[in-house]
Amino acid sequence: MPQVVDYGTLNTTALYVADSYVQVIKPQNAPVNGVPTGRLGIVGTASYGPVGEPVAVSTLSDFEAVFGRLVARKHDLGTVVATAAQQGANDIVCTRVTDGTDKAASGVLGGLTLTAAYTGTTGNKTVATLTTGSRAGTWAIVIGLPGVDTERFDNLSGTGAAFWAAAAAAINNGTDLSRGPSHLVTAVAGPGTDAPAAASVTLSGGTDGADGVTSQTLVGEDGETRTGMYALRGVGCGIATLADADDSTQWPSQVAFGQSERVYMVLVTPAGDTVANAIAAKAAIGIDSVHSKMLLGDYIWWSDSVNNTVRLVSPQGFAAGRLANLAPNRSSLNQPLAAVIGSQRSGTANSARRATYSYAEIQKLVQAGIDVICNPVPGGSYWACRTGHNTSSTAAINGDNYTRMTNYLALTLAAAAGAYVGEPATPDLFRNWASTTLSFLEALLQQGILSLRSDGSRPFAVVCDASNNPEDRVGLGYVQQDVSARYTAIAEKFITNLEGGQTVSVAKLPNRFGV
Repeated sequence: MPQVVDYGTLNTTALYVADSYVQVIKPQNAPVNGVPTGRLGIVGTASYGPVGEPVAVSTLSDFEAVFGRLVARKHDLGTVVATAAQQGANDIVCTRVTDGTDKAASGVLGGLTLTAAYTGTTGNKTVATLTTGSRAGTWAIVIGLPGVDTERFDNLSGTGAAFWAAAAAAINNGTDLSRGPSHLVTAVAGPGTDAPAAASVTLSGGTDGADGVTSQTLVGEDGETRTGMYALRGVGCGIATLADADDSTQWPSQVAFGQSERVYMVLVTPAGDTVANAIAAKAAIGIDSVHSKMLLGDYIWWSDSVNNTVRLVSPQGFAAGRLANLAPNRSSLNQPLAAVIGSQRSGTANSARRATYSYAEIQKLVQAGIDVICNPVPGGSYWACRTGHNTSSTAAINGDNYTRMTNYLALTLAAAAGAYVGEPATPDLFRNWASTTLSFLEALLQQGILSLRSDGSRPFAVVCDASNNPEDRVGLGYVQQDVSARYTAIAEKFITNLEGGQTVSVAKLPNRFGV
């Protein structure tokens, strides 16, 4: 009988039975899908939701369903989510932090003690009601929280303590496949044992634990149980920011995290900061890295529709959200930002103060590796990041695009190489690995993420053969691939040489200008 097997599972030098053997070979040029670069990680405080646990959301509504409404205060997670989402970010990983004083709301309903699923003041809006059940002689417990689907635990029966024990079990474990455990509360039978009677209770006593949160709290601990920023390890963020983390002593930890996780960290200086003070603070701490982007603390006037007010908020959400909505080869420079009403420095359209940044101030910020959101920008009278740079002082690598493209390529190539680990190190493997990498780079060229060089040649090269894989090194299990890629530069400085006058001689040069 013919034998059909996967290639590599059959020892073709030790066959004895006369038969037909087919070995199925998977494509050797494995397709590569790039690692996503637009996932944005945000750390801050909230009025509800899990603490220290990354949760993915796409919209502000998604956020509110898990963490409650945004709160007009420093370090608020929801505020940064809202401003980032307005720039087009739609893959956001949120991590809540507290100062340790947060408490869950609770209340007594007859013979049940109910406790909100999470700490925070949003839990104080939870209402539990004991009412008649769908079947005669039974009861139902209905639990509701604004913005979340109402839960109903129906047809509960029994008397005295037995009823309350059954009710607690229903809430904690569910009643059947269609009615699982409560996502809003946990229940404990007691202290009462009276017969059930119609009643309602609004939980109370929940606190956010936000007042004592600092930049250090946002950074968190990188131990067995990770908190704050470190809870974002391994979740695939391309960009991350800690809400209002303006303490300069915590910047190095953020930069180190960005380097280890290949995440572009968006930092900020204190609200109302001056150019001179920001430059001095950055120099004093010694931040000079491609893994971070520093924003001047010129906070943004923003319309908070949730709290029905216009307030000053950190520029982090605007810049990080815009970066998350750009391809990795793009810069935040000159890219329009949405929902900006004004800034501390410039005021608003209705204010008397309309100060702008001078050429000298912008030059100092560029030289110091600090970006700022301002208006106007080279493209016109709108709000945008003015430099599009990271915090590096090296001109060849100080663009947003360098950091994000390098992280994108490195993470994608690392993931692609994993498919070849454990395979025999033969010339065929060298060719297949190089072919896979070249196919990926060619796709980037076709999509405009890379571009042809001025002479029409490819902007990349891949070497994986005997020239960089000598036998003695391969014998130790090493296989090396050398990849070089020239990124598309960002046009920053346009120079026009104008010769004008009544006696100027103008020559038509079609080969140079195409007109």
